[in-house]
Amino acid sequence: MRFVRPLAVVVTAACLVLGLGTAGASAKTTDAQVLKGLEGLVAAPEGPPGAIATLYRDGKLTTLSTGRADLTKKAAPRAGDRMRIASVAKAFSGAVALNLLRSGRLSLDDTIEAVLPTLPKAWGKVTVRELLNHTSGVPDYTKSEAFFKQVETNPRAYVSPRTVIGWVASEPLQFKPDTKYEYSNTDNIIVGLMVEAVSHETYAKALQKIVFGPAKLTQTSLPTKVKIPTPFIHGYMTEAGAEPQDASEFLNPAGAWASGGIVSTPRDLNAFIRGDLGLQFFDKAEQEQQMRWWPGGESSPPGPGKNSAGLALFRYQTRCGTVYGHTGNFPGYTQFAAATADGTRAVTTTLNIPAPTGSLLGQLRQVQTEAVCDLLGK
Repeated sequence: MRFVRPLAVVVTAACLVLGLGTAGASAKTTDAQVLKGLEGLVAAPEGPPGAIATLYRDGKLTTLSTGRADLTKKAAPRAGDRMRIASVAKAFSGAVALNLLRSGRLSLDDTIEAVLPTLPKAWGKVTVRELLNHTSGVPDYTKSEAFFKQVETNPRAYVSPRTVIGWVASEPLQFKPDTKYEYSNTDNIIVGLMVEAVSHETYAKALQKIVFGPAKLTQTSLPTKVKIPTPFIHGYMTEAGAEPQDASEFLNPAGAWASGGIVSTPRDLNAFIRGDLGLQFFDKAEQEQQMRWWPGGESSPPGPGKNSAGLALFRYQTRCGTVYGHTGNFPGYTQFAAATADGTRAVTTTLNIPAPTGSLLGQLRQVQTEAVCDLLGK
């Protein structure tokens, strides 16, 4: 079936958003320009049915939205609609890990063999730091044949974190740790298991205690079932010459877990990234460790400007200034969330298709750059 294999490839790329001209040198980017960019994405061949951006400035959230959240209805995506946040969930697992670092229950130098001795011995010397900045060399489970088979034969079934690791447990490290950057979805699955081991509670409870509760993310959850609470932004697969196919509830997010399984809203996601940069979950000492950058480390998909990798966080250096955050890709959803270094300003963008490639990705990154410029008043 034509739907399944392209979908598997999409998840593999990042499991688990224009031709818009730039503003003049002296002109400030406006909300209207960002909205025009979103409209250009929706109008593009194989573009998303809908697109939404949120910008938090001066204590106020602005929502820019176009197209449709659900092709069976006329309404555009809304800031309170739920959605799969894809790999932005990695920033959540990073926030929890850094919180445990602050309390002394976890160290960036702790190794897999010290915290999780039942995991493959070949991975044993890999540290928490190397997992969080994707320099671990641990193989990516979304590139395994077992993952493809799961997606193609029983995508809605529950898959445990330990099962996911089992798909690549027989494989050696792909390279010597801390010598190379390579994005791996397995990294954050291991981080989630480490959180459980040192906190003596489930990862879901740790998320609620450390992140969801303090940040008042009342519409954010870590589901183990396929269903998304309504109302939600429907995610689609698009292909030239074919009708978009609803992929919102095609793949159970349980397998993505700490790597990409969270459901949230544009409003909640904006609040999270402000809290993450604004030291709501950990202190300055942990943030200094978080912001040790690995040049050339791109998020998946790449965010605007020049990308560099930190600890479950990316730096995006654009022509208008620098923001910090994460992107994400899941069947039907492409995400971007970023904030200023002090967390006082933040932006999100959501497309209800998986991460585009080629010219459409370039168009998206241009819109994201315009949104950052708008956010920073430039």
